[in-house]
Amino acid sequence: MRTLPASCLCSRAGILTPLIAILLLSSAMPPTRPFQQPETLKALAVRLTSLSAVTGCEQALGDTLLGLLRGSVRDRAGNVLLESSGHSAGRLVVCPIDESGYVVGGLGSDGYLTLRRVPGRVSALFDQQLEGQRVTIQGSRGPVPGVVGVRSIHLTRGREAPAEAPFTVDNAYVDVGAASLADLGRLGIKVLAPLTLTKRPHLYGTDLLAAPAAGRRTACAALLQAVLQSRVRAKTLLPFAVAFVVEQELSRRGLSTVANIQGPFRETVIVDGRPGPLGSVRQTIAPDSMEWTSRLGTVQEWSLPVKYAGTAVETVSLTDADSLRAALVRWIGGDQ
Repeated sequence: MRTLPASCLCSRAGILTPLIAILLLSSAMPPTRPFQQPETLKALAVRLTSLSAVTGCEQALGDTLLGLLRGSVRDRAGNVLLESSGHSAGRLVVCPIDESGYVVGGLGSDGYLTLRRVPGRVSALFDQQLEGQRVTIQGSRGPVPGVVGVRSIHLTRGREAPAEAPFTVDNAYVDVGAASLADLGRLGIKVLAPLTLTKRPHLYGTDLLAAPAAGRRTACAALLQAVLQSRVRAKTLLPFAVAFVVEQELSRRGLSTVANIQGPFRETVIVDGRPGPLGSVRQTIAPDSMEWTSRLGTVQEWSLPVKYAGTAVETVSLTDADSLRAALVRWIGGDQ
């Protein structure tokens, strides 16, 4: 905005009062950007668990992290990286962001979708929790809601048939309200579009959060808040690097890229969710099972305990998440 000329400080009655002149001049100056405190851990956990990031399709969640973590960049693999003190950080803290899920495998002429599961580690019941549930497809024009069909009880009632085989992804037909291929095109749905259960994070009890992939996303929220908090309070930070890595369920490809390109590191901490009783964060030394892990130095796994792991109601304690945040702040070198 242009500064007002001196002539504008006069009126037909003469020179304006000094108070009015000051107000006019101050309105012409660029506003001071207010200081923004980091979001609460609860808010960050709910935000991250609300987003879909199927393995290999983590772009949207990565964009969110880039917006929250000033100074971070995306590398060639899609990881979101932040280094606090130059290239040779020496220490690395990592949180995976991907989740098991599906992609559209076929587009039917009648408007129905068929699915294919993305490679990764899943439980034997993973497909069964999809039957009859609301899902969200990440189309080229934005998210599209849908529902997975179930067998008609009217056509099967009263028939003496052998016990039905468990529901699998091959039985899944997704209805998005389309009646033709043209309708699907208008919705922006294409083959290989990622699909997950619709995310509806649920807070219950005194400190519990339930959502698909709640353990991993809440662990990432704890890391994100620890970094943001340390930036605000600490004058100097020990050298460290932060990586929110992709494709952890696909041979740890994102972490491998960080190790090979950004390493070597002398110490690495991997934060994630892991099945276990709520009430304490588990810290263990990771086994050296892959050749490239030598570039990560001493690897520790800090695990947020998870109930009902791998289900639509995977549950974590926000009190445990805050304990993880505090431990990460100490590791970073900031003040709790």
